Amino acid sequence: MIHCYQLGGYNIVLDICSGAVHAVDEIAYDMIQAFETTPEETLICATQAKHPDVSEEELRECYDQIRELKEDGQLFTPDTFEPLAGKFKEKSADVIKALCLHVAHTCNLNCAYCFASQGKYNGERAVMSYEVGKRALDFLVEHSGKRRNLEVDFFGGEPLMNFQVVKDLVAYARSIEKAAGKNFRFTLTTNGMLIDDDVIDFANREMSNVVLSLDGRKEVHDRYRVDYAGNGSWERIVPKFQKLVKERGGKNYYMRGTFTHHNPDFLQDIRQMLDLGFTELSMEPVVCAPDDPTALTEEDKRIVLSQYEELAELMLEREKEGRPFTFYHYMLDLSGGPCIYKRISGCGSGTEYMAVTPWGDLYPCHQFVGDEHFKLGDIWHGLNNPEVQQEFASCNVYAKPECRDCWARLYCSGGCAANAFHATGSITGVYEMGCELFRKRMECAIMLAVARAEREAEV
Repeated sequence: MIHCYQLGGYNIVLDICSGAVHAVDEIAYDMIQAFETTPEETLICATQAKHPDVSEEELRECYDQIRELKEDGQLFTPDTFEPLAGKFKEKSADVIKALCLHVAHTCNLNCAYCFASQGKYNGERAVMSYEVGKRALDFLVEHSGKRRNLEVDFFGGEPLMNFQVVKDLVAYARSIEKAAGKNFRFTLTTNGMLIDDDVIDFANREMSNVVLSLDGRKEVHDRYRVDYAGNGSWERIVPKFQKLVKERGGKNYYMRGTFTHHNPDFLQDIRQMLDLGFTELSMEPVVCAPDDPTALTEEDKRIVLSQYEELAELMLEREKEGRPFTFYHYMLDLSGGPCIYKRISGCGSGTEYMAVTPWGDLYPCHQFVGDEHFKLGDIWHGLNNPEVQQEFASCNVYAKPECRDCWARLYCSGGCAANAFHATGSITGVYEMGCELFRKRMECAIMLAVARAEREAEV
């Protein structure tokens, strides 16, 4: 299976199962698309009729090159991965490598589009005690098998509303990691309201990554990201984010924004973040009920798809000017990239990765917290919902009928189980709007990789 498209002045052919990417001329582009379904002589004649200035000898040479690429496993590669999908997840089902610690089911902002119902997750406001967090870290170590690197995300609500416990838990993890033969890597996600010098010093010392919530333009950000008095938060958080990033000294961080029906022209928000000095960026489409006022419409989708293309062009322009920036969804390594396990098995929610509530309950990921059907157990008694856990263990790109013929299936790995569930009622369903946006992002990311490779070859 191949995927052919034109973008950024390139004719791009992607071989789905090998991952090979070819930037070709118009003649090869036309011939490749008909190569598998058209006899050689017919294809030569048809191509010559479309390109009369090209000799028959050149066309036959092109045909032979396409055939060699196929024989070398770089075009029309058959899909042999499906039998491996279930086996891969079965092997990792008993090993947990990451926990999302909900240290605060409460928030000091009242964001209208919040999937977590303003941090309460449709339940009661609460904060995690040190004892619960400590037990969660022990649980992770106990269930991590031989894996050395363990990931812990401090999440909410707003985790800085329970900052002392965050600090105490990091200190505890550091005290046990050597004896346990583990290496903890921490991430903090914050809205920025409570950032001060103590938070900056701690985060830049202990956090492998920091995710900072900013929706871009002031008027866009302040439309939804307001406090309980209805006041916008942009002016209060931006200077704090700038100071944290400046003092971070190049360590990983992300400015994470959300775009909605009210700002499908999100590239303007990207530009605002760049003007503020931020260069590690992510803008995510809102995921909500179709009748929600923030939901993206079909008309919005047309705008968003165009914005993704313009964003790729902006990235190339700024790289040429020596002012590069990173966009999370365009991070793609064509020389290696994710291993085949990751490509066909997905994100690992409910198997390798779980969320822990302030009370110690376990859920497949943060987006399922509060739905009792998906409760997997708790950190004291372990996992006791084998039916749901098996459902997640069986969830891979080949478990979704709609994914089988999708050219991007080995890049999205079946997509987000939570988004699928909220859109269709099943974790093996498909969130079609998300799929369309993802495919466009991958086309742009691949085009960027091609352009960069061409630029390097010219040097």
